[in-house]
Amino acid sequence: MESSSLRAVGWARTLPLDCEVKAARDWAREHLKTLGWTTSAPETVDAILLTVSELVTNAHRHAHSSAQLVMTYDDRCLHVSVHDGSSDLPTPREASTERLGGRGMFLVDALADTWESHPCPHGKSVSACFRAPAA
Repeated sequence: MESSSLRAVGWARTLPLDCEVKAARDWAREHLKTLGWTTSAPETVDAILLTVSELVTNAHRHAHSSAQLVMTYDDRCLHVSVHDGSSDLPTPREASTERLGGRGMFLVDALADTWESHPCPHGKSVSACFRAPAA
C-alpha cells in the first residue's frame, strides 16, 4: 500500500477590530517574501494582498468582529482564509453606481483561482486559493 503525504507551511494572525487592514497586508507580504513570490510573481502577490484586504475588511465591517487570518501553502496553492464571528455567508453583488462598496467578494471572485465560504460553530471562514506561479 502506497502512502502519500502533503507538506505544507502556514502562518496565522489575529487582527482585532481596531487593527488597520494595512497591518494584515504588511504581515501577508512578509510571508509571501519567504516563498519568493514578491520577486517571481508580483501580480499574484498583488491579487493575494487585495484579497487579504477585502476579507479582513469584511470581517471588521460586516461581522463587527476580529479576523483570524491564516495562510497555508502546499506547493500547489496558497490558501488565504479569514474567520470571523458572523454566520452570514458572503455573496458577490453586482456593481452599482447607486451605492458605495459592496464589491469586495466580486473582486475576490475575479482575483482568486477559487474561493469558498463555510459556516463554523462560532462564525464562518472564507477561503481563497491562488495557484503557485509557474517555476
